Amino acid sequence: MNDGEVEIRRPPAREELDRPVAVRGGDWLAPEIVVGVARAGDALLVLASGALVAAIGGFAPLGRSLLAWAMLTGLLFALCFWQLFGAYDEGLRLSMRARSVRVLSGWATALVALVALVRLTGSEELVPGAWLLAWGASAATGLLVFRAILGALERRWRRQGRLLRNVVVVGAGELGQRFVREVRRRDPSVRLIGLFDDRRDRVPQFVGGFPVLGTLDDLLLFARRHRVDEIVIALPWSAEGRILECLKKLRGLPCDVRLASDLVGFHLPSRGLVELAGLPMFTVFERPLSPVARLVKAIEDRLLAFLLLLILAPLMGLIALAIKASSPGPVFYRQKRGGFNGEVFEVLKFRTMRADACDRGTETGLGHTRPRDPRVTAIGRFLRRTSLDELPQLFNVLKGDMSLVGPRPHAVAHDHRYAALVDGYLARHRVKPGITGLAQIRGCRGEIRSLADMQRRIELDLEYIQRWSLRLDLEILIRTVLHGLWDPRAY
Repeated sequence: MNDGEVEIRRPPAREELDRPVAVRGGDWLAPEIVVGVARAGDALLVLASGALVAAIGGFAPLGRSLLAWAMLTGLLFALCFWQLFGAYDEGLRLSMRARSVRVLSGWATALVALVALVRLTGSEELVPGAWLLAWGASAATGLLVFRAILGALERRWRRQGRLLRNVVVVGAGELGQRFVREVRRRDPSVRLIGLFDDRRDRVPQFVGGFPVLGTLDDLLLFARRHRVDEIVIALPWSAEGRILECLKKLRGLPCDVRLASDLVGFHLPSRGLVELAGLPMFTVFERPLSPVARLVKAIEDRLLAFLLLLILAPLMGLIALAIKASSPGPVFYRQKRGGFNGEVFEVLKFRTMRADACDRGTETGLGHTRPRDPRVTAIGRFLRRTSLDELPQLFNVLKGDMSLVGPRPHAVAHDHRYAALVDGYLARHRVKPGITGLAQIRGCRGEIRSLADMQRRIELDLEYIQRWSLRLDLEILIRTVLHGLWDPRAY
């Protein structure tokens, strides 16, 4: 068995698919990350080797000659030729040897172009040929060593099951069987986990050595237990009803959902298509955050949450003392909420009710507080109005259950109820829930009084997921601090 396959001896039982396992945001290490590191590493190696040769070789200091300008020009040429030669175009699908050849070819061509420019401008005395030769050799050596190290790391990561795209196929009929054969033949970086098909009595138990694990409902459970990066719907386009039913059920999963082309799809132009193992795919839903975006958001969350906890520690200490003084019971209150990919977690808040009244309906999420609710303490009413009761959720962010910005997590009972009433409700679980979000700064706070209130919140949550950027997160955080803390409707 090679690194691109997963050996599963038998289709798992229903209880195995349903076993809860914590699922975070997926592995941050992705081919896009490695390619980005390779780009940055190549550029830094070229500059560092040029400066090192100038310093060791006794050439004129960089600041008093054209060597610095020659280095920048050579790097610019190298970047252009690397792009032209496709050194990074195919990601990690090419072998390390093929990628090294393209990088070295681009670097050699860049040196030739730089030498030609030096001679055309008559700058041989200011840009010595010996320095150019030594720079070219040292940079080429550095690029090869870097590629060897990166190749060793890639092989290690692949053995660990990383850098591989975990793909699930929906449909084990003729089209699904053909798709499995083609993917196995074309792209070893694709890891086929298994297939799912509602018509279990009409399809084989195994396709190309991969098991048919269950029905579409089983896939929803399976995706919570395993890391699934892409779901490919390999059904005939004539089965419109089945495809639409699949899309309706799969839209809440935090992974790419693609529609495999039917037989006629192989004759269509590639506009509007993406490729998987060289095969044309129609993208139906895309993962809301790319690997790079997930890494950026994770760094943003941890860093800002840690800084905010340091800054707000005195205030949180005073709040804890006020809660203890106002009523007996614990300082914190925990409630189960629906999180990323539908995973249930415990949200942490300052206790705002009497200890003996906290779980009356709140555990199910159906016990809304009312104006002048006798269960709410005096300090609790103030904390609710100012949203200060949410501050302990910074610990949820550090733990990884939440983000600073994202769709607000709802009680588990709300998730079950509104998933059946609001179209697209489950799509909000494609990212981690947040302490604040776009819906909150646009006035969607407080009690949910009607189905229209929830629909408006879902629209804003999905808008945030579609428009996500670091700038948008910072804007929401700033507006939350400046305008969004006080809410007279929170009681």
